[in-house]
Amino acid sequence: MARPSGNTRLKAARTAAGFNSQQALADALQVGVRQVRRWESESPPWPQPEVAQALIRLLGQDLESLGFTPPGGLPAKSRRHISTLAETPGVGLPSVPTQAVAMQPATVAADYEAITRSHRRLYWSVAPATLHPAAIAHASLGCALLPETAGQTRQRVAAALAETYLLAGRIEFFDLRDAGRSQQTLLRALQAAGEADDPLLGAAVLAHTAFAPAWAGDREAAVERMVAARTYARRSPASAELLAWLDAVEAECETRCGNTRTALHLIGHAEDVLAHGSEHKTPEWMDWFSPVRLAAFKGNTQLKANHLPQARATLLGVLDSLEPEEKQIAVVLGDLAAVEAAAGDPEAACAYAVRALDQLERTWYAMGMDRIREVRRTLAPHQHERCVRELDDRLYGWSTTVSALAR
Repeated sequence: MARPSGNTRLKAARTAAGFNSQQALADALQVGVRQVRRWESESPPWPQPEVAQALIRLLGQDLESLGFTPPGGLPAKSRRHISTLAETPGVGLPSVPTQAVAMQPATVAADYEAITRSHRRLYWSVAPATLHPAAIAHASLGCALLPETAGQTRQRVAAALAETYLLAGRIEFFDLRDAGRSQQTLLRALQAAGEADDPLLGAAVLAHTAFAPAWAGDREAAVERMVAARTYARRSPASAELLAWLDAVEAECETRCGNTRTALHLIGHAEDVLAHGSEHKTPEWMDWFSPVRLAAFKGNTQLKANHLPQARATLLGVLDSLEPEEKQIAVVLGDLAAVEAAAGDPEAACAYAVRALDQLERTWYAMGMDRIREVRRTLAPHQHERCVRELDDRLYGWSTTVSALAR
């Protein structure tokens, strides 16, 4: 596969920032679109100082991270500096040095990919706070390896690096509840996917960037990122699972923004896509989605739409289908507790909430704890009832409180 043409790092940063066209970025910077086109070419010219500062502020990275080479050549960077790139806010992937470097053997790609696959599997059982530093360290290694590889070896390392950054970004958003850091990490994932010329991986990263604005109620920004994700998905044969997941993500965004009717329509479309299937293979890295997880999305949306009998039936079906140690179980139990609270049955709501807490003691998941706290707030009118007090005893016990604060 040929290396993608042009300045892929600037293109990725522009897209991640919500500028879906060169014209949109040009308008924001008050420059001509021809200038942006030159910046995104194979040999981008170094921007003028005032425009450079505006570009840095707008896209959140320095010029070298955006694919520009300073006049006179790339400044020498120590290996110590390169090794800390993954942990430095606002810094992207290393550029290919102009000076000669020792090249890694082709086997380095398989070795790096093997660790990436292991981290992918470990996510489902290892505590997020434990796995996250290992993923970031692995990303640092990938950043150091990129300048020492070429051709297909470089593409494979870049793809594995993109997946590693995506995993780290997922942990930061869903498990560590650090949306700001997650967005920076996902930008690096998108740039690495551009280095690998992997549009499906790029689509997955872009869809993940839609969660943060949706959680903040910014529907316009979330929709823009989903449009970008679907655009990337059209650039390569996509499996039914990937396309259905994009529907599910957009449905989650619409639900968060209060548009449950639109969300249910999207979920119905996703169910049809899965039913018809596809001849294209689902990417190996996409292990976070299945028909059962789509049903979990659906149950939550039905709950938010106040379709309580339907939500109850859907969520109970999901609960029966999940493996006992699935992280998602705590979320489903939390949604079932919310269904019963909305139906006026605080005792049943508390019973589900306590089961969710039991699950969280085995497999921590911040999203699950968020669901329980939401349910507890809705139970305020019943706070003097015995079942609610017993829930409070569990929710605010020493171990639960300390664990929640520590994470």
